[in-house]
Amino acid sequence: MQTRTALKEFLDKKAAEYNRPSFIKDDPISIPHLFKKKQDIEIAGFFAAIFSWGNRSTIIKKSKELMSLMDMSPYEFCLNHDHNELKRLLQFKHRTFNATDLLYFIEFFRWHYSHYDTLETAFTRWMKNTDPTTENALTGFHHYFFSLENIPERTRKHIATPERNSSCKRLNMFLRWMVRKDKNGVDFGIWKNILPAQLVCPLDLHVVRVAKRLGILKRKPPDWKAALELTSFLRTLDKNDPVKYDFALFGSGIIPG
Repeated sequence: MQTRTALKEFLDKKAAEYNRPSFIKDDPISIPHLFKKKQDIEIAGFFAAIFSWGNRSTIIKKSKELMSLMDMSPYEFCLNHDHNELKRLLQFKHRTFNATDLLYFIEFFRWHYSHYDTLETAFTRWMKNTDPTTENALTGFHHYFFSLENIPERTRKHIATPERNSSCKRLNMFLRWMVRKDKNGVDFGIWKNILPAQLVCPLDLHVVRVAKRLGILKRKPPDWKAALELTSFLRTLDKNDPVKYDFALFGSGIIPG
């Protein structure tokens, strides 16, 4: 591993290189950037994050397809859809995510937004502001998400939890989008009750590869413990905003140059 000073300089440079508006168009974060209303950003961002495995262009294409099926108003659709509007979703599919999963997600959003004004509470009600990470938020969210009646068993695989030692890559990415805020305009920073310091780095396969190459991740399986290990190191570089280095690690792994 390089000296900590040299490594920090390298990662700061790479983070600045990729954490800029030009990053948005080719990344799933482009989907919530289609919207202005907070609740639309939350729902669009959640779907785009959950769909984020595999080819990025396909993820973006399928996310746009779903937003179009929701009349580009996901919040209004989830709250006020009728039976005929739901029928148009029945042919939607992205990899292993199908209409059964989609209908449950929409039912969850309908229930949640009937009681709360923001999706943030679905995470923050399970954690304290003194928690070192969002682990309790993610565990609580998983139980809460599957607290409705008639849960399709197949849908459980789409929402990860630290309780099963999953790295929770997609949920951690979604939280980064909602929580981090800077002047660069990529992440939204619309949630105020989770601190950037509490975020856990999303363990994308590109992030894992680069982190291991740099010697800052030793654990072999890309699980929750590995996510904590990597984030713990990144916190030594920036204790208040460790996950900004997600840009550096991911960008260095997937983008040529």
